[in-house]
Amino acid sequence: MPDLSLVVIDPGHFHAALLLGEMQPGLSPLVRVHAPFGPDLLDYLTRVERFNRRVERPTAWCFEIHAGPDFLARLRDAPAGSLAVIAGRNRGKIGLIEAAVESGLHVLADKPCIIRPDDLPRLERVLAEAARRRLIVADIMSGRHDVTAILLAALHADEAVFGEQVAGARGDPGVSMVSVHHLMKQVAGVPNLRPAWYFDIAEQGGALVDIATHLIDLANRVLCPDAAIDRADVRIEAARHWPTPVTLAQFREVTGESAWPARLAPSIVDDRLDYMCNGRLDYTLRGVHVGLDVTWEWQAPAGRGDVHHAVFRGTRSRLEVRQAGADRRELLVLPQADVAAALQSRIAALQTGYPGVGVAKQDEGWRVTIPDRYRLGHDGQFVALMRALLDQIARPDRRAAFEAPNLLAKYALTTGALALAERG
Repeated sequence: MPDLSLVVIDPGHFHAALLLGEMQPGLSPLVRVHAPFGPDLLDYLTRVERFNRRVERPTAWCFEIHAGPDFLARLRDAPAGSLAVIAGRNRGKIGLIEAAVESGLHVLADKPCIIRPDDLPRLERVLAEAARRRLIVADIMSGRHDVTAILLAALHADEAVFGEQVAGARGDPGVSMVSVHHLMKQVAGVPNLRPAWYFDIAEQGGALVDIATHLIDLANRVLCPDAAIDRADVRIEAARHWPTPVTLAQFREVTGESAWPARLAPSIVDDRLDYMCNGRLDYTLRGVHVGLDVTWEWQAPAGRGDVHHAVFRGTRSRLEVRQAGADRRELLVLPQADVAAALQSRIAALQTGYPGVGVAKQDEGWRVTIPDRYRLGHDGQFVALMRALLDQIARPDRRAAFEAPNLLAKYALTTGALALAERG
């Protein structure tokens, strides 16, 4: 059986390159790139070439480039059944997904697939068409391969350890998450420059449709494991967003541009960009209150990186994920009852899949001890995601039927939240 072909469509976000951090069995080293000629395409090729030239574990990707205004029309020449990767501008992303499915390609699209509620019917139609053609359409949920998220879900599912999920209330949710990201950061060991269009909310969307997608994905998967979620199961309670100020000097540093683009003029005040990238969302899933906070700061202090904090409240224990370093998270079990024996039993059962995982007693409860070999890091999670999707393409029975309705429910939340926040 020939290796699967990869087709990259209009790459404009560094996630498209991170998927190629390692060579993958069953995936051809020849990458077909369909894109307009410009800085986004050149940046993508440069990032992948760094993987090819690194000293340790160099990759061997090569390219067949279809650049020009007709790049989408030429998709029909791609081998049917190939995997299309779409990671770039978000406003028109649904059109690229539709074109890929129409050309007979599987799709792995960076989040968000859509940013407006008006595009939900288009997403629903393309998912139905993909199912009819036996194609997969998935979004890039790299966080599913974070070991703390995996172990969190396992402990949450154990009633003897966690008990029942506390529903909570608005202002005191049963599930709460905080995510802090930084505009100026390093990715794969180099400063991560961003295209100027990234700061155009109409093009990129904001936190409520971007980072919140990851948080909703985690919350929904833990609360409703292996189950389909209908859009009627979720209800938005409140949503708001607010800006992070970006000076012209900072904008120049992170984009390489010398001046503000004209399209950002409505958001420029006193030569400062009010980048509307922060958001708060309160929603319920089957009666459980979930609260999410996403903020963007300029740059992390030395030795620190992005921050992720999650709390799931149970009747027997509270599960918390806390940031413990630039690229390291810890999972804590904070008891509300005597769960020591149940926790030891669950940890013993987890040895089948994660030998060496343990627990260490602390004043407030237990810390789950996780061997470093299971910590993939930010970039490694993209490699693991690609490997998992390739496995699903090779073995379609491994793709759960609930993924499509859950994708729709997730984007109903994100797009609805943005629309609500914009109404004030």
